[in-house]
Amino acid sequence: MSEYDEYEKAMRPEDITRLFVERSNAGDAAGVAALYEEDAVMAYPPGGRTTGREAIRELWEKVLSHNPRFEQEEPLPTLISGDIALTSTPPRDGSGARAQVVRRQPDGSWLRLLDQPEFVSPSAGS
Repeated sequence: MSEYDEYEKAMRPEDITRLFVERSNAGDAAGVAALYEEDAVMAYPPGGRTTGREAIRELWEKVLSHNPRFEQEEPLPTLISGDIALTSTPPRDGSGARAQVVRRQPDGSWLRLLDQPEFVSPSAGS
C-alpha cells in the first residue's frame, strides 16, 4: 500500500481533470501525482518530459509553490477503447488543447499514463 492509495479515485476518465483542479488549487502535489501511473510520462516543462510518478510529484511541488489557480475546463468527448481512453480539454484561453491517455486500473479506477498539458506549435520554434 502506498501513500497515494488514500486519495479519491477517478472512477471515470473525466473525473481526473476535476480531481486535478481540486488538488492543484489545494497545493497538494502528492494528490496530483496520485492521478498518474507509476511510470507515467508528462510532456512538461514545454519541450521536455517528466517521467515517473515521483518525478511528476516533484515537478508539481515546484509549480504549486507559486500558488497558481486552475479553473475547470469543459472536457471534449472522451474516446474509450477497452481499458484505454483519450481525454482532452480546450484551454479557456483558446491556445490549442490538452490531451491525456488514461488507463483503467484493476480496481476499475483510471490513472493518467501520458499527459500532454500544452501543445507547442511547430511554427513556434521557427
